[in-house]
Amino acid sequence: MSDIKTDLGNLREEYMSRPLSRADLDPDPVVQFNTWFAEAREAGEPDVNAMCLSTVAASGQPSARTVLLKYFDDLGFVFYTNYGSRKAREIEAQPRVALLFHWTSVHRQVCITGQASRIPAGQSLKYFMSRPHGSQLGAWVSEQSQVIASRAVLEHALDDIKSRFSEGKVPLPSFWGGYRVVPETIEFWQGRRNRLHDRLQYRRDDGGWLIERLSP
Repeated sequence: MSDIKTDLGNLREEYMSRPLSRADLDPDPVVQFNTWFAEAREAGEPDVNAMCLSTVAASGQPSARTVLLKYFDDLGFVFYTNYGSRKAREIEAQPRVALLFHWTSVHRQVCITGQASRIPAGQSLKYFMSRPHGSQLGAWVSEQSQVIASRAVLEHALDDIKSRFSEGKVPLPSFWGGYRVVPETIEFWQGRRNRLHDRLQYRRDDGGWLIERLSP
């Protein structure tokens, strides 16, 4: 057993951000998200579109990983993945998921819950063709989440794919595409002093959005 014992009790940062009030919020949570996203980007937040995606296996075991938001609109939040990956298998069995954006530079989080479903193949194709050539090849190479013997397996597979698609465009793999998360709740979290954070949540209600303040 390891002898490492690390006490992080004194590791903390005091949040001195401005208040977040109900009056600050747009009635539309997607408009509000767009505002916060732009402000985090302007503040220099690295990987501003990185989000933690949480899914649940049939056994009840949750899992989480960072994925990249590639599109959002009134219909929801879109990311792309291999349809054979663990996340995709879990979404197909249980489409309820959670997303978390953590923007440390502005002391903000956005927490989203909702249901995920595949987007049309035509939309996935449009995005896939905009990806760098290396990323297109990588999508063909990786049997995402599967156990492999070594890094060399990937390198050899990449060489094979490069030869296979040495001429012309790289086609969209049938096993790769996007998911859209249609939100049911969207919480905007603003760090505040003394850990009394401001938390305001949009919740779907009779076709509209109800805004509620949550205790920190």
